Amino acid sequence: MTNSDELVLDSENTNSQSVSGKSKAQMNLFSLWREDVVCVFDRDPAARSVLEVLTTYPGVHALLIHRLSSSLWQKGFRFLARFLSFFARFFSNVDIHPGATIGRRFFIDHGACVVIGETAEIGDDVTLYHGVTLGGTTWNKGKRHPTLGNGVLVGTGAKILGAITIGQNARVGANSVVVQDVPDSSTVVGIPGRIVNVDPNAKTMRYGVDLNHHLIPDPIGKVMSCLLERIDELEEKIEALPGDGFAHRNTEKECVPGNDLCINECSIGRSVLKS
Repeated sequence: MTNSDELVLDSENTNSQSVSGKSKAQMNLFSLWREDVVCVFDRDPAARSVLEVLTTYPGVHALLIHRLSSSLWQKGFRFLARFLSFFARFFSNVDIHPGATIGRRFFIDHGACVVIGETAEIGDDVTLYHGVTLGGTTWNKGKRHPTLGNGVLVGTGAKILGAITIGQNARVGANSVVVQDVPDSSTVVGIPGRIVNVDPNAKTMRYGVDLNHHLIPDPIGKVMSCLLERIDELEEKIEALPGDGFAHRNTEKECVPGNDLCINECSIGRSVLKS
């Protein structure tokens, strides 16, 4: 049996411990590190061995160091904690403030250009992709960064800003900018982020994590589709109007598209009379 197989078996035991209510505060640093490595095999099919994860995954490097720097921060060793987090940023290109609170089985896939602010709070089984920012919107001290519930997935390049709450099992689409609270089990996309409807029967992975963040609707495209259908309907009604309902322009003269005519209507030289 390989090391990765042993860790996957440990993952099953870890899951049962989670069900029994064992909290992060009740676990030692090595137990948290073990879970952080094990969860990679559940969410990244490219992971092949423990050695590979420990040596080539910058997101894992940043998280393992953060666990240590966070412990130092909580014990009052603020400069040492900040220096350690700076080293992690230099080494992994992931910037996690030691004051940030991060739950169990957290995974940063690809681990590039991720920023997590000081007062950010992240629940269990959360997944971030590269380019994600959990940032603030004020220079005032106090709570100024987002709170992510359990099972949240944040797509590539998304920005979640301010002291807002992303509900449990919510998904944030790639490159979205979220500045308002998101309810549990919702999907938000766009700039600014808007909640959209998704398949309620979507299949989830281990621990309830839904990695199918690419299967999201396109609200802008849907609006455009509805508008085009409405235009077709109105054009059919206009065509059915009697001939006196139109003014015919002299098409021998130059036709300039404007508010009354679309460019493809210049050859027709017709516009609807204003009432």
